[in-house]
Amino acid sequence: MAQLPQISRRRLLTAMALSPLLWNMRNAQAASVDPHRIVALEWLPVELLLALGVAPYGVADVHNYNVWVNEPALPDAVIDIGLRTEPNLELLTQMKPSYLVWSAGYGPSETKLARIAPGRGFTFSDGKKPLTMARHSLNEMAQLLNREAAAKTHLDAFDALIDGTKPHFARRGNRPLLMITLLDPRHVLAFGPNCLFQEVLDSLGIRNAWHGETSFWGSVAVGIDRLAEYNDVDVLCFDHGNDQDMRKLMATPLWQAMPFVRSGRFQRVPAVWFYGATLSAMHFTRVLDNALGGKA
Repeated sequence: MAQLPQISRRRLLTAMALSPLLWNMRNAQAASVDPHRIVALEWLPVELLLALGVAPYGVADVHNYNVWVNEPALPDAVIDIGLRTEPNLELLTQMKPSYLVWSAGYGPSETKLARIAPGRGFTFSDGKKPLTMARHSLNEMAQLLNREAAAKTHLDAFDALIDGTKPHFARRGNRPLLMITLLDPRHVLAFGPNCLFQEVLDSLGIRNAWHGETSFWGSVAVGIDRLAEYNDVDVLCFDHGNDQDMRKLMATPLWQAMPFVRSGRFQRVPAVWFYGATLSAMHFTRVLDNALGGKA
C-alpha cells in the first residue's frame, strides 16, 4: 500500500500562517468595492443589495422589474443597463462600475464581464429550498460589502414578520393554497413545493395545493384546463400588468366553471417576484396576509 505523503512542520506552519493572510486579502478586496457603483445584471442580486441598504448604480431591464417584481421599488437615479440576458456592455464600460453582480448561470459569460469590472454570481436555488439559499446568498453579499450587521438586522426583521403573521392563520383550517400567475389567456405558471414561497407556507401551516410536475425553479407552465381538477382550494393569481389577458380568460365558460371561481375562492393579488430572495418572500407574506389572513 502506498504511503500518504508526510506534511512537514514547516509546511503546516506556513499553511496556518496563510489562513489569516488569505482572510485579510479577501476583506481587502471587499473593502475596495465602492457600494455606490455596484451594477446588478439580474434582479436577484438587486434584491440582495436593497436588503442590505445598498442602492444599485445600475440595474438591468428596469421597466420589467417594475412590472414583475413590484416591490421593493428601485431608486429613481438607477441607470437602466439593458436586458438581463444582453446588457449594454458599451454602457457598462462607460459607467466604470466598482463591481458587477448577477444570478449564477444567467446572462453574459463571466469572461466578457471580467473585462469591465470584477464581479460574481449569486445562486437562486438548489432546486429544493430557494428561501434557505436566499438567506445564504444575502450573507454572502453582506460579507462581500462588510455589511454583516445589516444582514442580521434584515433577517431578524424577516423572522419577526413570519412570527407576527402566524396567528392570523391559526383558525384557517386545512384548505390548500394554489398559487399561479397568468402567462396568456390559455396558460398559467403554477408554483410547486420547491418554489420561493414554500418555506413561508410551511411556517404558516398552509399546504401548497399544486401536486403536478415542477422544475428546478419551483414553477411550471401548464394549460388553464389543468386547474379544473382543483376543487376545495384557495387560489391566488399574481398580477403583472396583464389585465387584458385576464379579462379574456375570465370571460370564457371554462374559467367560469372552475370550482374555485364558482365558490368565490379566487383572488387576484399584486405582483410578487417568484425568483427573488428574502424581500420577495416578505412581500409575499404581506400579500398572503392581506388576501387570506384571518379568514376561514
